[in-house]
Amino acid sequence: MASFKTLDDLGDGQRVLVRLDLNSPVEDGEVQDNRRFSRHAETVRELAERDCAVVCMAHQGRPGRDTFVSLEQHADILGRHVGKPVEFVPDTFGDRAISAINDLEGGEILLLENTRMCDEELPEESPTEKAETEFVRALAPEFDAYVNDAYSAAHRSHASLVGFPLALPAYAGRVMEAEYEANTAIAEREFEGNVTMVVGGTKASDVIDVMTALEDKVDTFLLGGIAGELFLRATDVPVGRDIEGMDLFDDQWAENETTIRSLLDDYGDQIRLALDLAFEDEDGERSEIEVLDIEEKDRAFLDVGSNTVSEYAAVIESSEAVFVKGALGLFEDERFADGTVGVLEAIAETDCFSVVGGGDTSRAIEMYGMSEDDFGHVSIAGGAYIRALTGERLVGVEVLREGE
Repeated sequence: MASFKTLDDLGDGQRVLVRLDLNSPVEDGEVQDNRRFSRHAETVRELAERDCAVVCMAHQGRPGRDTFVSLEQHADILGRHVGKPVEFVPDTFGDRAISAINDLEGGEILLLENTRMCDEELPEESPTEKAETEFVRALAPEFDAYVNDAYSAAHRSHASLVGFPLALPAYAGRVMEAEYEANTAIAEREFEGNVTMVVGGTKASDVIDVMTALEDKVDTFLLGGIAGELFLRATDVPVGRDIEGMDLFDDQWAENETTIRSLLDDYGDQIRLALDLAFEDEDGERSEIEVLDIEEKDRAFLDVGSNTVSEYAAVIESSEAVFVKGALGLFEDERFADGTVGVLEAIAETDCFSVVGGGDTSRAIEMYGMSEDDFGHVSIAGGAYIRALTGERLVGVEVLREGE
């Protein structure tokens, strides 16, 4: 378990600086609501109800990208989830920000401007260096405590994440606490029954890193997505190759072939691969083909097939714990959602400890009418989730511990 302090250790009525992760899709200049707002709203609401003056920080996009926008819209969205107004100031640590912070009363909430509009925020430097930035030195004296709720950004050594814990008493917010506990469970908990991991997505290296790190913790890996095809290619099935207009497979194969073959040789009995694959036929409909019937790859395979879903569901139903990293197919297109949705439904119906995460995979739960209450934990983290699964150090968590 974590050794950092949580909100249970924080006194009421304090002036608190809270780091959230509200990074969201932006479409035609409009910030899209997502589960990050609702999750972080729990921490913000609790602090406001405890008569704290709550000042929030967050980032959005990166300089030079279309998603690099002001947080003004984020304040309105967060306010709707919290259930009370969230004021916004278009400044991070200048005079306007300091004035707005000083004017804040207990129970009120303020959101500062995008942290990545500060030159000192982004460069990856040590926490000690970040604590000495003007950003941290200007804001820290205005507060009694710092709360980091941004687990999904905890792998970044940015000023707003690692500088303030060295300058203020530091605590983990409710999202940080829950994400850390759930995402480290596979490494820290002992499960008496079978542990299963569903792994997919588009980055083969992520899948391979997870499998390599957890080979002694997981009884069965269920593969799909890009990585699943590459593993099939290693068993001499003529898939996992680029066709015209595609650049997803061959480069990743060249980079990972040796490791894939080694994993199959050493842990083949733990690895389940697709029995059938789905594709778009000439009529634009979903069609499926048995893996053994594939003679060459002449089309894109966009999901695992129904026989694979049935086999994977049977494995899940006999598991004590199931972890999900990445989608098994192009679930955003309902024609090719059967694999991802099928395994999620099997998890939801099974009495097991479960964690669903990895990029946008958890979006399928909402998209296809499932309830988050049917899963042990639905992670909003991407990169931090992968690093937690592979046992990598999360600097944003470490600095909270060091403040103990």
